[in-house]
Amino acid sequence: MKITPVAALLMIGVAIFFSSCGGGGGGDGGGGGAGVVGPRLLFAASDGVSSGLWKTDGTNAGTLRVNASPLSGLTVFNGVLYFAASDGVSGAELWKTVGTDAGATRVKDINPGVGSSSPSQFTVFNGALYFVADDGVSGEELWKTDGTDAGTVRVKDINPGIGDSFPSQFTVFNGALYFQANDGVSGGELWKTDGTDTGTVRVKDINPGTGNSFPGGFIVFNLALYFRASNDGVSSGLWKTDGTGAGTVLVKNIEPRNVPSASLFTVFNEALYFAADDGVSGEELWKTDGTDAGTVLVKDINPGTLSGSPNTPAGSQPYGFTVFNGALYFAASSRATGGSELWKTDGTEAGTQLVIDIYPGFQGSELDKFTVFNGALYFRANDGFRGLELWKTDGTIPGTELVKDIRPGVFGSFQAGSTRGFTVFNGALYFAADDGVSGEELWKTDGTNAGTVLVKDINPGVGSSSPDGLTPF
Repeated sequence: MKITPVAALLMIGVAIFFSSCGGGGGGDGGGGGAGVVGPRLLFAASDGVSSGLWKTDGTNAGTLRVNASPLSGLTVFNGVLYFAASDGVSGAELWKTVGTDAGATRVKDINPGVGSSSPSQFTVFNGALYFVADDGVSGEELWKTDGTDAGTVRVKDINPGIGDSFPSQFTVFNGALYFQANDGVSGGELWKTDGTDTGTVRVKDINPGTGNSFPGGFIVFNLALYFRASNDGVSSGLWKTDGTGAGTVLVKNIEPRNVPSASLFTVFNEALYFAADDGVSGEELWKTDGTDAGTVLVKDINPGTLSGSPNTPAGSQPYGFTVFNGALYFAASSRATGGSELWKTDGTEAGTQLVIDIYPGFQGSELDKFTVFNGALYFRANDGFRGLELWKTDGTIPGTELVKDIRPGVFGSFQAGSTRGFTVFNGALYFAADDGVSGEELWKTDGTNAGTVLVKDINPGVGSSSPDGLTPF
């Protein structure tokens, strides 16, 4: 039986989970809340004693521990919250809760005994919840559940035997679930499923033989599924599929950014936008209408070559594409700003412009986590004086401002490189931040300085509760 790093993490705090959940009969260690209904935000956090599942209605008093101990995969399906957790007996397995103090119940012990199946990558499709799990016999394969023990089954052993097929990047398109998987013969390629064993098939061996094409960044656009893939194992190109082998074709031999998520592509104004490197301009902003001729460079934002490397194109490395107020916003670097700053485009070269240089000079403001909320675009940025803090913009220079200096001084309230972003819930924007006094805790904002407040100091004092996986439920 394989014990993965994720499974090992999930074993942390298992005694608390077992005593509080007990297969669904425990009381609420946070105090009260039985039968609570209405909008709430569920998330994982630690009170300094144990990690657990928490809920909030946005108030201090209404922020309570639910008593489970999940550390990954909070996903809502059929009005129930599913996640991976361990009770200290059966390892990291699939659990569910309705979010009240009734606790949580294990759906199935997929890898029987102390072994962990480590379910992950939960995706809702065709009336079931699909995920990746390891039953200790078949390796990491594709599974699905209807929420019952009997209805939790392996869809297909794609890589027969103990080998792993490592299915990933699930995306629903045209009545099927598409993903990348490795059958042990043809490498990591494009697959799809209708939820049955026989209906789980490889779409195309893009990189023929044992080589990997590593398809990824799947996005539905213009009646096709677009993605990044390699047909030679060396360079990648822009591809699309209609779900058939013959209909899986190279759109253009260009190198889209290699990122393992759907954030690679963004649909805007009847085109698909992305960052790519054509070997001439470096990594820049491109768009496509789905044809070779219609796949074009929008603007060479950072022309020329890298300093000290005259044969290497500079590139602006655009990222964070977000549609807001009739334009596509993103971060990019240029010779004028040095590091990454806020840009927007209407899809034309002339209409691709710098919005504001938040950190003047050559440092860059490190802006990220773009989120549209209440008529503005929110993000994290560093102006050189306050560290990473909460900002917002309406798309103009005077309309771009610091919302609140949550942690006064140069350190900033956000951790650089953190994967935690912003979540819109019940008329407010929620996030994790550290004010330098209470540690990293749950905050919310209505977009004003006064309305940006700590929801609750879950781990009292300077300790951090590190709220994660914020999920409206």
